[in-house]
Amino acid sequence: MSSLPEKDRPLVQLLLNAGTCPRCILRFCCVGSQVLYRHPAKDLMKDLQEFLRDNQGKEDTVCLDGVDPPCKRIRLEPTGAGPDDLNHNGVLQQVPPLQDGNAALQSSAGKVCNVCLGVLQEFCEADFVKKVCQKVNSADYQFTSFVFSVSLPPQLSVRERAAWLGVKQEMRNLGLSLAKDDIVQLKEAYKWIIHPQLSEELGVPADGKSLFEVSVVFAHPETDEECHFLATACPDCFKPAKNKQSVFTRMAVIKALEKIKEEDFLKHFPCPPSSPKNLCDALEIQCNNGAVFVAGRYNKYSRNLPQTPWIIDGERKLESSVEELISEHLMAKFKADSFNFSSSGREDVDVRTLGNGRPFAIELVNPRRIHFSAEEMKRLQQAINSSSDKIQVRDLQLVTREAIGRMKEGEEEKTKTYSALIWTDRAIQREDIAFLDDIKELKLDQKTPLRVLHRRPLAVRCRIIHTMRSEYIDEHHFRLHLKTQAGTYIKEFVHGDFGRTKPNIGSLLNRTADILELDVESVDVDWPPTL
Repeated sequence: MSSLPEKDRPLVQLLLNAGTCPRCILRFCCVGSQVLYRHPAKDLMKDLQEFLRDNQGKEDTVCLDGVDPPCKRIRLEPTGAGPDDLNHNGVLQQVPPLQDGNAALQSSAGKVCNVCLGVLQEFCEADFVKKVCQKVNSADYQFTSFVFSVSLPPQLSVRERAAWLGVKQEMRNLGLSLAKDDIVQLKEAYKWIIHPQLSEELGVPADGKSLFEVSVVFAHPETDEECHFLATACPDCFKPAKNKQSVFTRMAVIKALEKIKEEDFLKHFPCPPSSPKNLCDALEIQCNNGAVFVAGRYNKYSRNLPQTPWIIDGERKLESSVEELISEHLMAKFKADSFNFSSSGREDVDVRTLGNGRPFAIELVNPRRIHFSAEEMKRLQQAINSSSDKIQVRDLQLVTREAIGRMKEGEEEKTKTYSALIWTDRAIQREDIAFLDDIKELKLDQKTPLRVLHRRPLAVRCRIIHTMRSEYIDEHHFRLHLKTQAGTYIKEFVHGDFGRTKPNIGSLLNRTADILELDVESVDVDWPPTL
């Protein structure tokens, strides 16, 4: 059982007269019982009317069925009410009685709340909850819980401040005080009401940590301009932003309200605020699932396939890419909106990736389907592999966002193994290249290669060739197997890039050298786990 004490009565009467809905009145009375807000609005209105009628000259209470006790209360100011303000029982004299209870109930029933603009009225009803749930169910998401979010028009913060200042002024005259922070937040009260209804209708619990979000965006065009006076009073709070259609964002309005003086606010806005003609509009009901991450390793067998789409000046140069060949299957199965591809390094379009492959991860944004068994992931891997002879994937698995960080950890300290087919302009014999096998931990200074200078900053990078092993083919060709520090530009190490990489194979052999073919034979990153 939860009650409103006698000292709440002036506040209740003031707000009812101003056109405030019963749930907002409970908020301003600092009622913290969630259950009370879930009572039908008509029942709450009747209870408040009874409270005002039955409490003349006595310390009585209105009883509202609930589980939780009120968590916040209005405080008496020690220097407020004097003896002349109290009746013979020592109770604060009541403000003039409200109009006849039934008449007040009828007149208030059709009114839009002057504080919440109807959010705690129509949008708490079963019809709206069903509308939200129909939207969720039609979107065909997989989820086991949900988190509910609501976006309110910024002018609600202005009206909340105006209502509080009006109440504060009246309460001060009666020796009472009401701290702004004690008022139950509108969003909090709305979620108390809506969560159980959504949970029952959807059949899953509400969970603040859920990755599945159901959101409602409210707007109230009729009162959109009520924030505009704040831009004149506090211009520093309203600065244009690229991604915002209006400078009057909720955060900007709140910042201005914290800055503006009370007397300046009262000059521009009525306290308490007047009731609008129309309810809020629920502009959008949206669903969004948290991203799912898939990792694996890929082999690339084509020398005419880029890792990511190759597009120059809006023109596609090649028809596909490693990224697309993998992601198109994942996008279809997970029913995601978009994806983000990342990998442990990258190879050029004409370079193959052999051995155990290159680690990669794909973030699937807003997927409709999120639950996959190990067997389903195996079948998905087989589908990718059977769709093209240019790539193969292995160890395809679901991973966490945090696990992807391991792919990038110490990337520059990792090693990679390559095989390069090299041509020389002057004839060579076996003994001319044999010394390369004895070179260990060769340090290179590599200026940003000319071929990537358009997309990477000019810098000199120190890289290490750990080992080399030569394989003689004929007078102008040999194969070189290299184990290098990750991030080494192998092509430039062979031909020198016009002296931008020092030393290089050409300078070591004292002749012109060029690379004909390059293969990545291993990427020594122990991730993702082998299946």
